Amino acid sequence: MSNKTQGNDVPEGYWKDAEGRLIPDAMVKPIDKLRDQLVRDLVVGAKDISDLLKRFKSTAFADVAAFVETSAEQYDVKVGGNKGNVTLTTFDGQFKVVRQYQEHLTFDEQLQAARQLINECIQGWSEGSKDELIVLVNDAFQVNKEGKINTGRVLGLRRHAIKDPKWQRAMQAISDSVRSTGSKPYIRLYERVGDTEEYRAISLDLAAV
Repeated sequence: MSNKTQGNDVPEGYWKDAEGRLIPDAMVKPIDKLRDQLVRDLVVGAKDISDLLKRFKSTAFADVAAFVETSAEQYDVKVGGNKGNVTLTTFDGQFKVVRQYQEHLTFDEQLQAARQLINECIQGWSEGSKDELIVLVNDAFQVNKEGKINTGRVLGLRRHAIKDPKWQRAMQAISDSVRSTGSKPYIRLYERVGDTEEYRAISLDLAAV
């Protein structure tokens, strides 16, 4: 018997291995056949769930957008229900649906000018007061494995109330260097925890279940 699940390109009585070689059925161990079937069964189930989640996501966005428009119609306003963040809650407050648009930010070449100005600030300040800031700055400008800078850390430097004019110019350069490269929409669902004000996310992530 052959592995029928491997496709029509595998001749009867053979199995195809990871290198594309045809292995006679008699030479494939029973445990390898059992493992193959287990993985394939799980993958088929996962693909079904993935398709279901895609359909749910599409329906959820469409339904929320339609409701937002319906709600606005009572004021004779057309808002375009597929844009903007919105939170919808059940009448008893037990459940809520949150539609969010997360903006993707990046920096242009002006960030290099900001980094240079910051370095000049640090070099000009007294030794005792700059050590902690050096760590913060180096951490903010550190790139990840993809070679990208964490926008949140860099923008967080602007929270420091430093009056040095050069530092202020650096913070302005950071602000000027920010560019939006688009946004990604999310639908999140929550359930209220008992009678508290806390809400727990309803997980659609297999790893978080």
